[in-house]
Amino acid sequence: MIQKKYAYYYSENRIGFVVLNRPEKKNALGPELVSNLKELFTIAENDENTKTIVLKSEGDAFCAGADLAYLQELQKNTFDENLQDSNNLKELFEQIYTLKKIVIAQVQGHAIAGGGGLATVCDFTFAVPEAKIGFTEVKIGFVPAIISVFIVRKIGEARAKELFLTGNLISSEKAKNYGLINFISDKNTIETEVIEFAKNLNTTTSAESLELTKKLISNIWNKNFTDALNYASEMNANARNTTDCKKGISSFVNKTKLEW
Repeated sequence: MIQKKYAYYYSENRIGFVVLNRPEKKNALGPELVSNLKELFTIAENDENTKTIVLKSEGDAFCAGADLAYLQELQKNTFDENLQDSNNLKELFEQIYTLKKIVIAQVQGHAIAGGGGLATVCDFTFAVPEAKIGFTEVKIGFVPAIISVFIVRKIGEARAKELFLTGNLISSEKAKNYGLINFISDKNTIETEVIEFAKNLNTTTSAESLELTKKLISNIWNKNFTDALNYASEMNANARNTTDCKKGISSFVNKTKLEW
């Protein structure tokens, strides 16, 4: 286990676990926790014993957004200090979104504001029925700025406006219907279901293919139609030269069992 002040990391059976560990503050985000997470995701990405990553939290809440004391401190900051701090969170969200490995969020409790962003920027999100998800920034005179880039892309402008402009919390069921999360699991079984999902990815899919496909989805959005097709064609050609693709084709042709 690798322990930081507000988070820790460990790996079991090729599944890495990045765990928020500030339950007494509902895992509220502050600069040190954000930095802890960035460090641990870097470690997980480079861990040869880890193929997929689970992001989860200690305590009843997944993440309650920004810490109140931290928000009070921000009022004294200069623009440059606030920009530097904002970039810290931006880098974490971008890191998760572009990480070479699949990241699965295990949301066992409320995920609010920045915590909602943390839960939904992952590749897959499991949540318990009791969890509330929302972006409450407008209720305190703030804006859901950084996560908007990911959420508008994920669920579209109309639903993003509904969530961002009202600041209302929604149920995990509604979040699933909106495409914010993927699965709803009972609190007694969510950990088992997340692990089984990760194990299935580990044994049935190619690590190189997962990395390239994730990169493909991330990059086609900022290209026009023709450029996107050209980029996809290049990715297709590049994939054919990977070790995993050659292994997969050989297994298919020779009708041998493939183990990833």
